[in-house]
Amino acid sequence: MLWQALTLQLGYNATLVTIGAALLGIAAGATGTFLFLGKRALVSDAISHATLPGVGLAFMTMVALGGDGRSLPGLLLGSAVSAAVGLLCVSWLTRRTRLAEDAAIGAVLSVFFGFGIVLLTIVQSMTAGRQAGLESFLLGSTAGMLWNDAVVIAIGGAAVLALVLVLRRPMSMVAFDPEFAAGSGMNVRQIELAMMGLALAITVVGLKIVGLILIVALLIIPAVAARFWTNRVGHVVLIAGAMGGLAGYTGAAISATAPALPTGPIIVLVAFVLFVLSLFAAPGRGVLAAVVRHLKFQRRVHLRQGLLALAQGQPIYERLTLRLMRRAGYVRPDGVATDEGRGQASKALLDERRWQLLRSDPDYETAAARYDGLTPLERVLTTDQITELDRNLGPEAVT
Repeated sequence: MLWQALTLQLGYNATLVTIGAALLGIAAGATGTFLFLGKRALVSDAISHATLPGVGLAFMTMVALGGDGRSLPGLLLGSAVSAAVGLLCVSWLTRRTRLAEDAAIGAVLSVFFGFGIVLLTIVQSMTAGRQAGLESFLLGSTAGMLWNDAVVIAIGGAAVLALVLVLRRPMSMVAFDPEFAAGSGMNVRQIELAMMGLALAITVVGLKIVGLILIVALLIIPAVAARFWTNRVGHVVLIAGAMGGLAGYTGAAISATAPALPTGPIIVLVAFVLFVLSLFAAPGRGVLAAVVRHLKFQRRVHLRQGLLALAQGQPIYERLTLRLMRRAGYVRPDGVATDEGRGQASKALLDERRWQLLRSDPDYETAAARYDGLTPLERVLTTDQITELDRNLGPEAVT
């Protein structure tokens, strides 16, 4: 069943939802990267919660004009207007009052969400609203998605993704260093509004599939997971988009295997699984890589201490040090140093004396700051610098 869902063999509606969720995930992951890098993740939370009053007001307006109120473009337009008002409120409170941004976000989020819940309660009491299904905008619902709904989501996601690609350079600069961006002649305020506008757009587009409560996760989790794999902004955007698309595709496929499984929460859980895999398995910043680096560093420290003890004729009591020395071929099983071990011990002692002189000479201050006491000095200093150090040490120390 799951394989059929992943290969789009479960029918028209399941295929429609899966493809739409994948497109939404790609756009959300790429867009959320700039919010995450600019430390503006909470803004997406305020935007998503601010959409709810717009959904209720749009429904009431369409019913008052003689419609049934369930038109997805109309509901999305109402949520977009409401979210824009919420975003402007956050911006105004931050700039015109002494409230910090997180306090302004908390105020706007709670007030707009509370107002939206009141409106939904009123809608449910209306004759036309009892079967409207507006509560699905809270957690998302794809059971009744139509072709027109999928087209709206696909066009919206593609438009947001295209704008992200066009604006990625100025948004990256503003996210990392707004002062430098302003000094370079960029209008930081407009670029920040563009970032917020893209987040608003993807939030509105994703209401049908993920819902306003969970769209924040689809914006932020792929970006956070992608950050573990690379240090380059462009690569983070690409990886975040790929992870968002994979989460959307896989989550929608899994939810299609059982009618009771909600699409939005499953998509978020798949994104979380990708985050956990990145947290542990990423080669540069993952937990496993950090453990490996620590073990390698620990091994280098023990070998260095063992070689210095060997060079100075001191006994080695640490079992781990002895085991590593034997494994490296520096001592025999009976504890006697090998020829290679004696040579490496003499070299380690010479580097230790060079380093002591290095730290005391102001001319080598920069090199001393870079040296960790474990790396061979030949990788840190030039041949001429080492020759100068040996000259100052004297022939007895070198031999």
